[in-house]
Amino acid sequence: MATARSWRRGQDVTGPYPIGLDDIRALNEVFSDAFTDRYRRDGLVGVRVPMLNPAVWRYAIEDAAGGAMLWRDERGEIAAFNVAHVSGTEGWMGPLAVRPDSQSNGLGKRVVQSAIEFVRSRGATTVGLETMPRTLDNIGFYSTLGFVPGRLTLTLTLDAGSAEHAPVLYGRLRDVDKRSTRAACAALLAALQPGYDFTREIELTDSYSLGDTTLLMHGGELAGFAICHSVPLVEGRAREELRVLKLVLKREEYLEDMVRALCDHARRSGTRRVAIRVQGEYEGVYRRLVALGGRVRWSDLRMSLVDYQERTPASGVVLSNWEI
Repeated sequence: MATARSWRRGQDVTGPYPIGLDDIRALNEVFSDAFTDRYRRDGLVGVRVPMLNPAVWRYAIEDAAGGAMLWRDERGEIAAFNVAHVSGTEGWMGPLAVRPDSQSNGLGKRVVQSAIEFVRSRGATTVGLETMPRTLDNIGFYSTLGFVPGRLTLTLTLDAGSAEHAPVLYGRLRDVDKRSTRAACAALLAALQPGYDFTREIELTDSYSLGDTTLLMHGGELAGFAICHSVPLVEGRAREELRVLKLVLKREEYLEDMVRALCDHARRSGTRRVAIRVQGEYEGVYRRLVALGGRVRWSDLRMSLVDYQERTPASGVVLSNWEI
């Protein structure tokens, strides 16, 4: 879910300004307030959206680099923010939110357009976001800015378990082997989805100890990788899920091997299950995961800017999470 919106009287705001790590607490409050208000207007009265883990915010801000931006009201408080990411030619935004009492005077439009300008200026040929499919005003709002709906992204979970062999993890490699592995991951992704590059996500996940990257080897060569986070998504919560942010496979037939490795990775990381977000275009991947015991937990609507739509690779699998 990329954003929360409201139609209340707003305040004068200025920006965008770069988001710093010292803004995390205030960002968390705006995030929680905005999405709680969004759920309330969707009829889910009494639901309070919790704050995110500061470590997750740090990852999002660092991953976005110059795309992490905020707007301030006349009191200097955060009125809105947008975290726009560019991974090679893949550009997407999220999370983003506007404070409930600041939703007017075209602020939401400015927030989204600033992110569009940023990712396009960095060479993105894909520009997208995800939103809640039941929230019709969000979908309508994004449509007025040139976004068109795609298929649903479905989050499936599988229970942690043991594999015959321990998973190969990037974080356990020697530094010299990490360099060559990053290059191999980049080459595999480029062969499947030219222009995409998840190197920064691999490095940040490792350096901040947020999780690890599971490597799938076949015949001594890299056949796939999955960037996973095991840190709790919600502030103050225990570890529950191994969240797969990116999953790349040379062939779809390798999915079962990757799932076994991920389930073992989840067990070893102290989490109870693996969460994989599957874009609707990958019908074969979805069917395989269901056959392996995957359970559907959540749905999001993927939307892309006209003329900047996502393209499914001719072969293999490239699952890219447009959320943190």
